Amino acid sequence: MFHLSSRKASDLSRRAFALSLVLIAVGVACATNAATIEPNDKLRALAPETAPEIRAQLTPRQYTTLSSEMAGRIDRISTKLGEHFKKGDNLIAFDCVLQRAQVARAQAVSVQAEKTYGINQRLLALKSIGQLELDVSAAEVQKSKADLAGANAVASKCAIDAPFNGITVEQKAREFQYASPGQPLLDILDDRSLEVELIAPSRWLNWLQPGYAFALHIDETGKNYAAKITRIGGRVDPVSQSIKVVGEITDEAPELIAGMSGRAIIDPPR
Repeated sequence: MFHLSSRKASDLSRRAFALSLVLIAVGVACATNAATIEPNDKLRALAPETAPEIRAQLTPRQYTTLSSEMAGRIDRISTKLGEHFKKGDNLIAFDCVLQRAQVARAQAVSVQAEKTYGINQRLLALKSIGQLELDVSAAEVQKSKADLAGANAVASKCAIDAPFNGITVEQKAREFQYASPGQPLLDILDDRSLEVELIAPSRWLNWLQPGYAFALHIDETGKNYAAKITRIGGRVDPVSQSIKVVGEITDEAPELIAGMSGRAIIDPPR
């Protein structure tokens, strides 16, 4: 009887010890979880909500591909890849011996027609010719002027001047190469007048308007720049429910060039 009571007491002691170990483990786990969760909750409460970030790209406001408007041999290309130029600078010149000769001929014909018209005016005053002859000579003057204007128009295609201040980004032809009409020759852009292009959610249209300020982070420079919205596209993409938005950088940033990209950080109004 005494032996059985001792065994039961021993079993009860082991069970009590095991239970105490379980309780201690549970208490430690709860304390650990509490210590882990509480700081995170505090950090989340203290950290401000991050503004939405969307990809953005710098694009030139003015850019174009200069093409040949005539068939002829390229005499000179005055700009190379990466070189700057000013508006009105001659960039490409063609060999235009034939075109200049046609202009000279048209000028000579125009002078001849004007002199003939002047003589006929005096002859009409002397009644040596009739009004019809004078009218025909007047028409010849107009015709010769039109021919001269056409010859000058053709000759003007012999030189391609810069339409704006900018930089050459790609040279697609070489000197002494024969060019055909419409052939691309140079890619140029205005590298001092850049825009920011981005795609924004269409649900932002109720508050995103021209003049709205935002921050732009450029990956290539690692810097942030102040910017503002200048234009908003006129059509929403129904599939992605997005719209194209254009902005401009308001900071002085001569280090930026077209093609750089980054993140537009647009903070919605609170």
